[in-house]
Amino acid sequence: MNTPNVEAVKQDELNCWRIRHGKAEVLVAQQGAHILSYQIDGQPPIIWLNDKAEFRTGKSIRAGVPVCWPWFGKFERNPSSVQAMYTGAQPAPAHGLVRAMDWQLGNIESEADGIKVEFKLPYPEGGLPGWPHEVDLTLTLHLADQLHYSLTSHNRGTDSVTLSQALHSYFAVSDVRNVHVDGVAGLNYIETLDDWNTASQSGDLHFAGETDRIYLNAPPQLSIVDPSWERRIVLTSTGSRTAVIWNPWIDRAAALPDMDNDGWQRMLCIETANVMDDIVTLAPGESHTLGVSVASKPL
Repeated sequence: MNTPNVEAVKQDELNCWRIRHGKAEVLVAQQGAHILSYQIDGQPPIIWLNDKAEFRTGKSIRAGVPVCWPWFGKFERNPSSVQAMYTGAQPAPAHGLVRAMDWQLGNIESEADGIKVEFKLPYPEGGLPGWPHEVDLTLTLHLADQLHYSLTSHNRGTDSVTLSQALHSYFAVSDVRNVHVDGVAGLNYIETLDDWNTASQSGDLHFAGETDRIYLNAPPQLSIVDPSWERRIVLTSTGSRTAVIWNPWIDRAAALPDMDNDGWQRMLCIETANVMDDIVTLAPGESHTLGVSVASKPL
């Protein structure tokens, strides 16, 4: 059994933990239980740590794996059952309420083939702002020959709760114009850049412009094929039937203050999600786990 290697570090204003197993390293911020990077020694990064990301208290981070919860994306685009959970007087922020909150470091365990680390966000006294529902959150990270991370929502209240969510993963690529996504051929998707109309994917997904699509009834496994880096990033999801694929491209990236003008070339988001008809309803006492395993394999 190996000894857990978890080290407290700082990233500008934020408290973080550096977690290592063998040649693999993950950096996680306490704020948002936000995975910032994942890399294996001698290889290009797998999860993208944006060069211009701002690591400031109370500011959401554009990099790594933001946790979007208890709703995903623009609040008004969520189903009415998700919107009904919010009672706040202030406009509901995009991507939910927990990205800028401090989570607690939970159990750290050695496993036969790696390390398991938990990050917890217990139901706060009085509830989240405008969201008074008793749901505890746990982000669990397993680091072994691949990385697995999962988000468990546990309803410990007396009423049912409905939510949407996503593990909003930014993956590092050599150049998004030269990679493609395998596993989406034949799927229906919502084209958010075309008035949210539904279309059908023909073949693998290649990139030649801004992309923001919600793939419906997605299979458990998708891959980012990157010939320049001679690798395939294999994503295996659990607890999800939706995948959101996003790249801002030139104009949108130029308008983002926390991304280099050419940063869009080096990243591709594939978000493991519960959105649209794939939202989650938890009866009292019920739990749901949304997860993804990330493995880098040679072509």
